[in-house]
Amino acid sequence: MFVRELNIPVRSIKGIGERKALKLCEAGIIDIAAVLTRFPKDYEDRSRSVPLIDYNKQRNICTVAQVIAHSTFRFKGELRTKIVIEDETARAVIPCFFKGDYLAKKLVVGDEYRISGHFERNKYGELQSTRIDFEEASITGASSKFGGILPVYYYSDNERNKLLRGTVLSALTLYANNIEDELPQEIIKSEALFSKSRALYALHFPQSMTELETARKTLVFEELFFLEIIVGRRRRRGAAPAQEYSASTTRTLQKKLESRLPFALTNGQRKAIDEINADIGCAVPMARLLQGDVGSGKTLVAFFAALAVIETGAQAALMAPTELLARQHAETAANLLEPLGLRVAFLTGNIKQTGRKPLLTALKNGEIDFIIGTHALFSRDVTYKKLALAIIDEQHRFGVTQRESILAKGNGVSLLMMSATPIPRTLAMTIFGDMDVSVIHDMPPGRKPVITHLARGENEMRVYEFVRDELNAGRQAYFVYPLIEQNDELALKDAESMQKRLSNEIFPQFSSELLHSRINEEEKRAIMRRFRLGETKILVATSVVEVGVDVPNASCMVIEHAERFGLSALHQLRGRVGRGTHQSYCFLIYAQKESIELAGTYAELLTNEERSREGKRLMVMLNETDGFAIAEEDLKFRGYGEITGTEQSGFMRLGIADPLRDLAALERARKLAFAILDEDPSLSLPQNSVIARVLQRSPPFLTA
Repeated sequence: MFVRELNIPVRSIKGIGERKALKLCEAGIIDIAAVLTRFPKDYEDRSRSVPLIDYNKQRNICTVAQVIAHSTFRFKGELRTKIVIEDETARAVIPCFFKGDYLAKKLVVGDEYRISGHFERNKYGELQSTRIDFEEASITGASSKFGGILPVYYYSDNERNKLLRGTVLSALTLYANNIEDELPQEIIKSEALFSKSRALYALHFPQSMTELETARKTLVFEELFFLEIIVGRRRRRGAAPAQEYSASTTRTLQKKLESRLPFALTNGQRKAIDEINADIGCAVPMARLLQGDVGSGKTLVAFFAALAVIETGAQAALMAPTELLARQHAETAANLLEPLGLRVAFLTGNIKQTGRKPLLTALKNGEIDFIIGTHALFSRDVTYKKLALAIIDEQHRFGVTQRESILAKGNGVSLLMMSATPIPRTLAMTIFGDMDVSVIHDMPPGRKPVITHLARGENEMRVYEFVRDELNAGRQAYFVYPLIEQNDELALKDAESMQKRLSNEIFPQFSSELLHSRINEEEKRAIMRRFRLGETKILVATSVVEVGVDVPNASCMVIEHAERFGLSALHQLRGRVGRGTHQSYCFLIYAQKESIELAGTYAELLTNEERSREGKRLMVMLNETDGFAIAEEDLKFRGYGEITGTEQSGFMRLGIADPLRDLAALERARKLAFAILDEDPSLSLPQNSVIARVLQRSPPFLTA
């Protein structure tokens, strides 16, 4: 019997009547399976004594105290009861804010009680708790609620905690012994795990913290193991079609391109190119994720990959998320590859039919070697003669369906996905676990780290003065805002208004232009061309410049209302400067409000619970330049989000495992799952319990 097969109504448990069943239903618990898999959020260790005097050392007190008095106090103009207790170390009070003498009747003066609860000093200096659990000190043995480790399911609702504890205990007693193991027995033994039945018992009602840790380890490993089984099966299914075109062994075109470069490839670029060449040279189509920080040279690596298949007479396609970025890639490719004899083309949805038709004909006849564009590359009317390699830039901006439509344009098409938004290793192993990963860690020589500064909103003029010095030195600057136009409901600066102010009041001697998503593509292209040529000194924009804008002479990035941007967006925007040999700067201007406190060091900020979420994120940007470290922090702040290319809803909501926290277990589970699939690719998986839950909560591209 698996947990998911226990779809027996919760009313089957003795003592669960209509009222209690309704309370459980409100918490999403309708059957025994839901009871057993509603894991505790926390635990209260009542196995050891914590006296009142240690209230600030431990979260909860667990002590034997005597009631020494009942007194009264006024609350909202009415008298209320206050219980005064004392143990061997200190005195405390328990105020009763509600009418009635419930506690006064239960806590009798002169008697001793075991007491558990969170205590803190009130404004009068008294040690106080407003929510406690207690029992008479004379109660012992199985009847006692003390002496063990108590599961906590709801932090603020003692009644629901008590209800769930009793319900879970009854369900475990009735059904747990018959629950079968889902993990293979050899894995349970080799990993020193519990049986499923014992793990469930110990997770809800552990006898010790050591037993609790092993129980958690068991259920975490089980969940991650089956997740990796899904990923592994998808990897093997995707490797089924044979690749029709393999890379040339001479690498003639790649050698010619490298000889024409005015700089040397970095070690990271060379390693990535070698890995891609090895993949394309195999019979199985490549499925590789190329990661690299902003400015690490991923696009050039993609061009080398394209040359590997083009030299054999096949075609390559590169898809970018925006026309602005796609056009920039096309211009770069034309400059680098057309002198080698390659036929490069550009295609977007905005190309008129008169120009589109002959282009599509040439593509179908094999007269185009390398085509670059937006999602229009994979429209229904686009046909390739010999598509062998599909490259996706900024992969997280494309959905799963779009990626699948790419591979349908050829037989055994290799896939290279690029990301300038560094994907944490935990995500790369789960979401892109069916792909090999190449990482470019180094940067081109001569690049200097961007210096980042934080500035309060009222200090913006000091930032403007600094930027003015850079402009006078011949540099250029970006100013980025969260809104295109003024919004009366949001007290935020907008790009349109600020472009006028910067142009007329702050920097009248320097040319400036406005760029945002509502401007048509032709005008966007003209604006970017003028900025790239240095004709425009200041570019005022929204986050539309987050990707793809490469202007080496730009040395200043000013982001106003920086608290409104995510970490990944801030890192991408900062990466727009520092692309040349000049020292570059990024200014994060944040709103002056009480919720944002930025004093102190990064470590101090992260350990102070009263500091704001916005402040923490901005401090990450101040102290980190490594995109992968920033990505890990971003993941902690916002969870597993749209970095996967799917909506957040329903994604990665595992029952107990957390791939970020449980990285070591994830790596081990992956290794064992893939090894088992190597021996038996047709492995039959349990159709219920954990595997069912993972499949139900996962997006289509994770399903087995």
